[in-house]
Amino acid sequence: QVQLVESGGGSVQAGGSLRLSCAASGYTYSNRYMGWFRQAPGKEREGVAAIYTGTGTTYYAGSVKGRFTISQDTKNTLYLQMNSLKPEDTAMYYCAGSPYGGNLWYRYLEVRGQGTQVTVSS
Repeated sequence: QVQLVESGGGSVQAGGSLRLSCAASGYTYSNRYMGWFRQAPGKEREGVAAIYTGTGTTYYAGSVKGRFTISQDTKNTLYLQMNSLKPEDTAMYYCAGSPYGGNLWYRYLEVRGQGTQVTVSS
């Protein structure tokens, strides 16, 4: 059974940091776009960050570049380090995998987690 389980969300003040984790089981990590997308009420899905596991190439949304860092370990766990958080980063964050898509990887999901809420107050 394929399962992605996120953790690490929470509430933080603007300027603070959070680290999200995503543990994958039953899912082939190789040659996949593994990443995080977010969705806030009334807003479109936004691909926040991804890493193509075949090459290690990373992709970031312009809104988070320089503040967020995506990484992975050898145990099929994906991380998103979020620094200098802003109120506009408030959203549900989902871990997901896609076989293709490049910068638009989040439009071609084949697996996703249940999400973890991130709330940033001003």
